[in-house]
Amino acid sequence: MSAPAEPVLLVDQGSDGLPGLDLVEGLAAAAEEQGYAGFQVPETNCDPFIAAALAARATNDIQIATGIAVAFARTPMTVAMSANDVQQLSRGRFTLGLGSQIQAHIEKRFSMPWSRPAARMREFIRATRAIWSAWETGERLQFRGEFYTHTLMTPFFTPPKNPWGAPPIALAGVGPLMTEVAGEVADAFLAHGFTTRKYLEEVTIPALQRGRATAGRPAGSVLDLGISMPAFVVIGDDQAALDAAAAGVRKRIAFYGSTPAYLPVLEVHGWGGVQEKLYAASKRGQWDEMAGLITDEMVEAFAVIGDAPTVARELVSRYRGVLSRLSFYAPYEVDPQTWVTLLAELHRVTRP
Repeated sequence: MSAPAEPVLLVDQGSDGLPGLDLVEGLAAAAEEQGYAGFQVPETNCDPFIAAALAARATNDIQIATGIAVAFARTPMTVAMSANDVQQLSRGRFTLGLGSQIQAHIEKRFSMPWSRPAARMREFIRATRAIWSAWETGERLQFRGEFYTHTLMTPFFTPPKNPWGAPPIALAGVGPLMTEVAGEVADAFLAHGFTTRKYLEEVTIPALQRGRATAGRPAGSVLDLGISMPAFVVIGDDQAALDAAAAGVRKRIAFYGSTPAYLPVLEVHGWGGVQEKLYAASKRGQWDEMAGLITDEMVEAFAVIGDAPTVARELVSRYRGVLSRLSFYAPYEVDPQTWVTLLAELHRVTRP
């Protein structure tokens, strides 16, 4: 009997944060058993590489990814070493998901340098790949760039050759400059949850294609761009549950919308003026009041809404042919069984 066909839209388990490193192995094993295609670990309240290593040791088939690890909090050498370790532990099931974070966090939380983030990220990824190549080939490490220089790698500090090779790199971004870098030097793109179908089509995909053209990479189809995204869902079996879910999503949209870096997403829809109001309210600490600025139209643009069968159909209708993978983004309390039901519905409607 042949193996079942792979769904045309892969579903990963992702989250804003993990409940504790001691629970990661159980969560990853459960995600694999439930049928998720991937298990993503964020960098919020724990080290993503430790979490990814634990997830790798607890599973056999599911893909493991950092979603994301903050590149500029580290150096290419530290990232190359950590990613190489997880790739080996996972037996080739790891994807290195990188992101830049924002200037305030890099400078004030991590005490690391910030400048020209798109150019710095391009060089960061090239430096990481140069380090992996030196380990693989044994050739002398000779990377000299504007931001990073790596020219010392002695045998004592060189890891054993990784039988699984280097992991693929997925780069997160919102604005067109970072997105172009992803098309140029990364293997996949991680879209932000604060993204709509319209923004993907009008900004993200053209930017990725420009990046590929710059690097002389084949244009390919939209799915060849390897876009994944945490998709907002408003899910519930009755109106009270839907209202509570919508309130949670509305607050999160308002939080993201108050950030100037995310203004382009709102501008695509003609909502640029809302960002100014959200930003001003955030400076006053009026977090609850900000949600009132998010209209029903805005919620419907960012989120799919309904019970599990409806959400499954709408996710496929909205994102099939644009995304390669997605995860469920729900900033509110949900019965865990809801996700099991939704995943089963998605598998039912996406298998070819």
